[in-house]
Amino acid sequence: MKPLSPTDQLFLWLEKRQQPMHVGGLQIFSFPDDAPDDYVARLAEQLRNDTEVTAPFNRRLDSRLAQPVWVHDKHLDLEHHFRFEALPTPGRIRELLGFVSAEHSHLMDRERPLWEFHLIEGLGERQFAVYTKLHHSLMDGVSAMRMFQRMLSTDPAKRNMPPIWDLSARPRRDEDSSGSSLWRSISHLLGESGKQLGTMPTVARELLRTINTARKDPVYNSIFHAPRSILNQKITGSRRFAAQSYCLKRIKAVCKTYGTTVNDVVTAMCASALRTYLMNQDALPDKPLIAMIPVSLRKYEKSAGDKTEGSQAEGNQVGVILANLYTNESHAGTRLRKIHQSMQEGKDRYAHMSPEEIVNYTALTLAPAAFHLLTGVAPKWQTFNVVISNVPGPKETSYWNGAKLEGMYPVSIAMDRLGLNMTLTSYKDQIEFGLIGCRRTLPSLQRMLDYLEDGLVELEQGTVS
Repeated sequence: MKPLSPTDQLFLWLEKRQQPMHVGGLQIFSFPDDAPDDYVARLAEQLRNDTEVTAPFNRRLDSRLAQPVWVHDKHLDLEHHFRFEALPTPGRIRELLGFVSAEHSHLMDRERPLWEFHLIEGLGERQFAVYTKLHHSLMDGVSAMRMFQRMLSTDPAKRNMPPIWDLSARPRRDEDSSGSSLWRSISHLLGESGKQLGTMPTVARELLRTINTARKDPVYNSIFHAPRSILNQKITGSRRFAAQSYCLKRIKAVCKTYGTTVNDVVTAMCASALRTYLMNQDALPDKPLIAMIPVSLRKYEKSAGDKTEGSQAEGNQVGVILANLYTNESHAGTRLRKIHQSMQEGKDRYAHMSPEEIVNYTALTLAPAAFHLLTGVAPKWQTFNVVISNVPGPKETSYWNGAKLEGMYPVSIAMDRLGLNMTLTSYKDQIEFGLIGCRRTLPSLQRMLDYLEDGLVELEQGTVS
């Protein structure tokens, strides 16, 4: 038995029919050079025979003392979770993205372990795809990416590689031996309370500084300044998924020209795409959009004197930067420089804070947003308009059972009043964008892929948008 953290429970509470709370990933592979035409069918048979399921994929939801917990599923039906699919003809990327859009709209059965693995054949040019779906209460995007990378190899000759549900488990404490794990969690929480209380002076000081700066500077990205937009309406349960790769070399060239980071440039590309999309919908707010950008706290652990390097820290390892996207700025280069400044202000704020202080500061600054997302009350408390997330991926060419990984695209979550999520990952010399949004509230979402390219070209050419 393993109790769910408050954060994990939140993803269960937020879930409803029009708001599934699972994340996913789409990977495209090329056949090995010597593979027969029925390679994917043979791979499917190999996977069906791999009936060993390791944690966390062998866990289902249960309750103890009215609290949700993970328990070992003694009756796990692998056929329910592993599915061998075929795209309809002509088997283009368009059909693949349509398949993912439809599957990502469906809720998962809470009486079973909350994951699915789809092996997809019928993609042209001797290619196939894998779409993996995991509930956010089970695993976050970064953890899912790390687990998927464990499934891959840099050796194209390696065969008989296990699927994601049968990766050898890392050494861990026995979670099922008794009910003591629940009490361990309670004890840990109580033991951490002193540390949490110790963060309050720093958190209060930084929060007051944020409020005072916002009062003096009308464009400061604070808890008060996100405008209302069509991105922040109630949504339906139907999703549109759009994905595309962009050359990392081009992005790094822009970084060199403007003296910014890769994350600054991709954020500017998103800002440009949003600006163009909303202008074409005659729905661009006068005030600039605000993006919520998750940042890893592991580097802050090291700077704060953490000596447990190499340990697998549990719990929330993510802070948040609220970045002004300057969508009211017409010049692409100027917009990038301002975004860089906005991002740097967030980083500087965190530079002298511990991970605990960052988490608590984030919780307080996002409290109005959480209240609004959960209730729909106080619409003026629109803390941010869109999520832009960057998840690092493999740096080398990777293979699975000899099949070359050509691209990998994150599939995230859209929510009521947060109808668009723009997530990207890096792979080798590519940046892979995955956009997920509500089909009704954000029509023709796939056009935003062209607008991302246009935004990059604008930066390369230094033109006015």
